[in-house]
Amino acid sequence: MTTAAASFDKGIVGDTDVLYRTPGVAEPLDDLQAVSSTAIEHYRAEGFLAIRSGVTPSAVADLMAGLASLARPDSPADIQYEKWAEDRFDQLSPDERLDATRKYMSFARHDARLEAVAHDPGIMRVVTMLLGGEPRLFQEMALIKPPGGGREKPWHQDNAYFHLVPGTPIVGVWIALDEATLDNGCMRVIPGSHREGPVRHAFLRDLQICDGEVSIDRGVAVPLPPGGLLLFDGLLQHGTPTNFTRTRRRALQFHYTVDSAVSTSDDEHRATFGWVDGAEC
Repeated sequence: MTTAAASFDKGIVGDTDVLYRTPGVAEPLDDLQAVSSTAIEHYRAEGFLAIRSGVTPSAVADLMAGLASLARPDSPADIQYEKWAEDRFDQLSPDERLDATRKYMSFARHDARLEAVAHDPGIMRVVTMLLGGEPRLFQEMALIKPPGGGREKPWHQDNAYFHLVPGTPIVGVWIALDEATLDNGCMRVIPGSHREGPVRHAFLRDLQICDGEVSIDRGVAVPLPPGGLLLFDGLLQHGTPTNFTRTRRRALQFHYTVDSAVSTSDDEHRATFGWVDGAEC
């Protein structure tokens, strides 16, 4: 019997390694201070910027401690666990429970360390440049790929999850807490795909772009050290493979837009992204 607060991933695990064999590897900028007008032009053209050192080692340790402090049965955060843990959840130790966690949501306000990084001045300076206006945080996630089978996040556009009018500027900030490698589930992106607009999404293994409609031959992997950042447009096509290694791949992700952002209806949103049943892929 599981605790009332526990929820479990309902996605489907598939043999999908071939979907993430991208030919390119991104070359990150050294740090946030290296984000120049040229880097902004790169972001506009390619849809992303990678930063090797965006959060200090001591801050990364604080963020890890913040997540650990929320990994408890009575957590105020919204936590989803890997499906495999459902039938033995009550028998897991705290460390085992952390390694059974898929994601956190609505967590930052419950820990000052996590709240601080969501509004870090150095990160906000760059996000402001990318948005062209004052950033407003509207979504927060901690994405945990535990060792030995942390599930893939299929190729998708983040805007497919957001009920905002098409054209609304959105910037995602993905922060590596562990080393994100080619083998343990670092981000893969399709450069320039944000300029192609919304594409249809289907419920297959998750809400995703149909597997055969992703230009994997254009793809780029974005390995990052702890404290590295990936900043990306809300329409950039991206995904991450399953983590079959013995290493953890934990990350934070925040989404920002501008105060003038306008919501759209369910019907308008579904029409924009052409939601279909997975059988139609």
